[in-house]
Amino acid sequence: MQWFAPTDADTTMFFAGIETRGWTSLRKVKDGETTDDLYAFLTCPPNAEVAPVHPKAMPVILTRPEEWEAWLGGIRAEELQRPLADGALRLVNAAI
Repeated sequence: MQWFAPTDADTTMFFAGIETRGWTSLRKVKDGETTDDLYAFLTCPPNAEVAPVHPKAMPVILTRPEEWEAWLGGIRAEELQRPLADGALRLVNAAI
């Protein structure tokens, strides 16, 4: 497992994610209809620090209050779907 931290210790970071509680569906025929809480986060191409570890994608990371407010206010996801700037993260723990 890899762990990353902001290069600036004063940076607050959040993943852009969604949550749906009480979703009823038929996911597996053998289980029948179930009601579940579902969670996911938005991804984008990786930045320079994440690409060597995970070359396909990284979470969309929101770092500024105006981004948090836009995400929580219902902005179209595509408007925030971009990698964090190169140099904004540092690897703090390599695979264990």
